[in-house]
This record gives sequence, C-alpha cells and structure tokens, in this order.
Amino acid sequence: MAARSYGQYCGVTTAVELIGERWALLIVRDLLVGPRRYTDLKQGLPRIPTNILSTRLKELQEGGVVRRVPLLGCGLVYELTPYGRALEPIVLALGRWGFQAMGDPDEGDVVTPDSLTMALRTAFRPEAAERLDVELHVGDVALRAIVRDGALAVAQLAPPAPPVGGVLPAGEAEAVLVAGPGIRRLIGGEVTPAEAIAQDLVAVVRGEERILDVFARVFHIDPVAGLDAPGSARDASNAAMTG
Repeated sequence: MAARSYGQYCGVTTAVELIGERWALLIVRDLLVGPRRYTDLKQGLPRIPTNILSTRLKELQEGGVVRRVPLLGCGLVYELTPYGRALEPIVLALGRWGFQAMGDPDEGDVVTPDSLTMALRTAFRPEAAERLDVELHVGDVALRAIVRDGALAVAQLAPPAPPVGGVLPAGEAEAVLVAGPGIRRLIGGEVTPAEAIAQDLVAVVRGEERILDVFARVFHIDPVAGLDAPGSARDASNAAMTG
C-alpha cells in the first residue's frame, strides 16, 4: 500500500489509498450483496481486465477489506471482512449522491443483478417502509424485492443466481414490474406512478397498479438541494459536446 501513498496523515487519504483505485469500490459494492467467487465478480464487472481484478482483490485483502474463505458447495469465495462491511452506509450514501447526476445511460452501459440490488438498497426508505413483494425486471435482470417489518430483502431471479446467492423466496410476488432506465425518474420523484405507466417507463404486467404507488413510496431518493435536476451535470456535459 505504501507505493500508492499520498504522503498525508489523514483518514480520507487512508481511505482513498485502500479503496480509491479504479474498480475497487465496485468490487466492494458487489461483495456487499454477498460472497462471490472470482468468476462471479468477473461476470458482474464485464469490462474489468482479469489482471486488474486479481490485483484489486489482492490489494483489498492486504488492506483488510476483503478475505478469501471456503464456502460449502462453492469452493473459495471472496467476502468482505467486518471492516469492509463497515463501508455499506458509505457506499449507499455515495449511490444516492451519484444518482443525482446519472442522466440517461450511455451506449453499452449495463445493469447487473448486483448493481440493481444495490440501487434498490440505495433508494430504500426504512422510515416509509410498507409491506411489499414485487418482481422487478430491468433488461435481462430480474429481482424479487420483499419488504417486511421495515426491512428489505432482495433475491436474484435472473440471470440464475450463483450458488452463493442464497435461497429463493417461496410463492409468487404480489406484482411483476417491467422497467427500463426510466425508472430512475420514478425513484427520483420526477414522475408519478401514473405518469410512469402512461409514459411506458414502467409496466405492471401482473398485479394491481396500486402496487407501483407503494413501490414509489418505499424506493425514493430526494434531490440534492441546489441541483437543477437529476442528471443535469451529465446532460449538460453531453449537450456541450454535441452543441
């Protein structure tokens, strides 16, 4: 770690030295969903070169953020240490902050099961939690989000969850929602559930449409004061380049 030292005695500096290298925080993000084999991490980060993934995992292990442990039926997997898991509220806060400037996806941008799981956890509002059980389909990814007693549980349905993905919930969800990137506008409060349906941002393909009202209350990110609109920074940059 010393080779990448910034030479400053500061907690922020130490944090950046531990997790500030490219891809490191995304590895942490995916491991916050659960333990992952090397191949699972590679699949969830399709653009990461294999040598960089190996290097980052080694660095995170040396920094006490990640450890490699045996898991029955899966062989060796990577998981966060207690020190690494302490990053969860920080990662969720970063997700809420970054949400404001996401804009529309660029060509080639993908949604993965772990990134969508963390997006739901980022937007989840325990203080507004209501009973909810929905399947959410975004592209090829399908998740089941269950809210009970103010707690959120997310299960990966498709692509098929790795063996470390846990047990799938029994029975059927109350509703099935199909959405594209435009669901960001519903979560951000730019559109109402009725408007989201009317604009084909979200479709309720099974269940009652009122479920979408509950979804929008449970999963919501307030805008940052002083920012014109979610995505304004990225949209303004794109407009400058094309204009």
